[in-house]
Amino acid sequence: MQNLLYILWNPELEAFHIGPLAFRWYSLCWLMGLLLAYLVVKRLFKEQQIKDELFEPLFLYCFLGILIGARLGHCIFYQPDYFLTSWKGFTEMLLPIHFDQNGGWQFTGYQGLASHGGTLGLILALLLYVKHTGVGLWRVLDNIAVATGITACFIRLGNLMNSEIIGRQTDVPWAFIFERVDMLPRHPGQLYEAVAYALFFLLSWIIYRKRQQMVGTGFFFGFCLFYIFTFRFLIEYTKEVQEAFEQGMLFDMGQLLSVPFIAVGCYYMVKGWQKASKL
Repeated sequence: MQNLLYILWNPELEAFHIGPLAFRWYSLCWLMGLLLAYLVVKRLFKEQQIKDELFEPLFLYCFLGILIGARLGHCIFYQPDYFLTSWKGFTEMLLPIHFDQNGGWQFTGYQGLASHGGTLGLILALLLYVKHTGVGLWRVLDNIAVATGITACFIRLGNLMNSEIIGRQTDVPWAFIFERVDMLPRHPGQLYEAVAYALFFLLSWIIYRKRQQMVGTGFFFGFCLFYIFTFRFLIEYTKEVQEAFEQGMLFDMGQLLSVPFIAVGCYYMVKGWQKASKL
């Protein structure tokens, strides 16, 4: 009887076509997450009376930083033996294509993106943005942090639509059976993360509305890193390992990469709170 409660999951990868172009759910989730974050940060900048011309370049910096960082992070942290050992792998790391065995190639999009790399790429991009525009570093980091949960939520929903980053086998009644992978009931780890990141955005928004003076102290930046990567560390216990080399490790690669972000986030969250208390 319990098996009847399991959710059979096998959605189409492609949402729709326009001529020969296919638009995948994963790509649409990425774009929706970035668009909503764009609208949130635009509102925050307007409320803080930051000039529109200083806001406009921000989206491009964030988009490129997240995409390049996430792609390089996956290739370097998870599959260096493939992407860094041949010209074919190196080309596939940089371009959204895949070479077939006959010497041809096909457009695939970037299949393989790592959140840790995306976070590093975003931070580096924001440093460049600050240098170019002169907007205060901590004000920019805090504003972006408030909106980060939206993007993270939609990225994980994209992973769910792709039936990737699947959870471990389980008998909980809300388990998903990812038909594209196997017919075993598994934790919907992607959905757990999506809900957690949506909750993070809600908490950040509530704190911001009550304590707007905390923007610019680094508190929201620290809270973002601490919350997201602490949850990321814990949720790994419900996930299958992504690469074979992680088998038998006490902590998998996702957990090991999360620890520095948790430590940095805790430091700036506490430091930001102390600064805000003096305002």
